Amino acid sequence: MQNITIRQANREDCPRILELIKELALYEKAPEKVIVTLAEMVECGFGNKPVWGALVAEVNGIIVGIALHYDRYSTWSGRRLYLEDLIVTEGMRGMGIGKMLLDALIAYGKAEGYNGMIWQVLDWNKPAIEFYKKYNADFDAEWINVSVEF
Repeated sequence: MQNITIRQANREDCPRILELIKELALYEKAPEKVIVTLAEMVECGFGNKPVWGALVAEVNGIIVGIALHYDRYSTWSGRRLYLEDLIVTEGMRGMGIGKMLLDALIAYGKAEGYNGMIWQVLDWNKPAIEFYKKYNADFDAEWINVSVEF
């Protein structure tokens, strides 16, 4: 096993984080959907009003995975983490890095006083679904995703 480190992301990580996001979009057959710029990503993560945070996984000093998250508030459940993306670069999958990232994010959430975490997974992404089942995750087929573009 290689030397894997999990740590909080910093401003200098944003170019590599954006590369991983684009790799995920390609995997999800939607590369044209990535419209965020590097400048926006840096500002929104490390500017005056940060709206996202991330843990990164490094192997020998190279970022190979991320768990990008932000705060969510549920009127029923209170303060929750929202896992926007859990990404491990294709060549490093199957080495336990995703588990390390998710475990670290769960530990972070508990330490910071969140009462749970939610996320989405595509219905065709069987490897991810099987991975999340190991966490006894609740798969809710009742709700429909809704969004509006501005």
